[in-house]
Amino acid sequence: MRSPLFKIIPALLLLSLVSFTASQQNNIKVYLIGDSTMANKQVKAYPETGWGMPFVYFWDSTVTVDNRAQNGRSTKTFINAKLWEPVERDLQEGDYVLIQFGHNDEVPTKGSYINEEGFKTNLVKFVTESRNKKAIPVLITPVARRKFNAAGNIEETHAVYAEIVRQVAAEQHVPLIDLDKESQEVLQKLGPDASTLYYNHLAPGENPNYPDGKIDDTHFSELGARKMAEIVLADIKSLKLELAARIWKPEVKPVTK
Repeated sequence: MRSPLFKIIPALLLLSLVSFTASQQNNIKVYLIGDSTMANKQVKAYPETGWGMPFVYFWDSTVTVDNRAQNGRSTKTFINAKLWEPVERDLQEGDYVLIQFGHNDEVPTKGSYINEEGFKTNLVKFVTESRNKKAIPVLITPVARRKFNAAGNIEETHAVYAEIVRQVAAEQHVPLIDLDKESQEVLQKLGPDASTLYYNHLAPGENPNYPDGKIDDTHFSELGARKMAEIVLADIKSLKLELAARIWKPEVKPVTK
């Protein structure tokens, strides 16, 4: 006759496995900090959509996406407006911070402008302070504007500031998502005409929020935002971040005859 111990041991092993799995999947937050191309939009702005909006739907129940990106922000104004302070305060071990700036940092005529050295300093600040809280920073180059030359070739619009993001990622050993480069590649494949579908291009009378129409080559349509979010998701997988294990998987039900 077998000892009751033979029944107890498998149960204990199963309990340990369950506990181990749960410990590996603690609830975390993914903070998004950046500008209008990432930000949540008010209803009055639709169909303009930040790529952070569809991004929230990619994750399982262990992940909460907290989108703190705001229109018009640069690294300088994000810090000065005390938008970074509460993020840094609330960070927990294992959280992620996805950092995408550059659109407003690089324009000398804007109050959000900051020179190259200041931009780099601020990126390092976000990285260092995230790591001090045992969170994981991920740097993202500024997503491309839609700008084609007469020959139908996409033009770089963030060359200097995107390169600074790449430099900081290399120097600080931070995961990098090169959204500038990858979004340009997507736009080039589409070409000058089809690529308008990814941006907030509207004919007069097409949408009540824009009765006179709109031609915006910086901000996305719902379709464009979804595409940019998918690029970020694909890079999270290719970088083999722990976060990739938390991507939502549809339940596959067995086929019954």
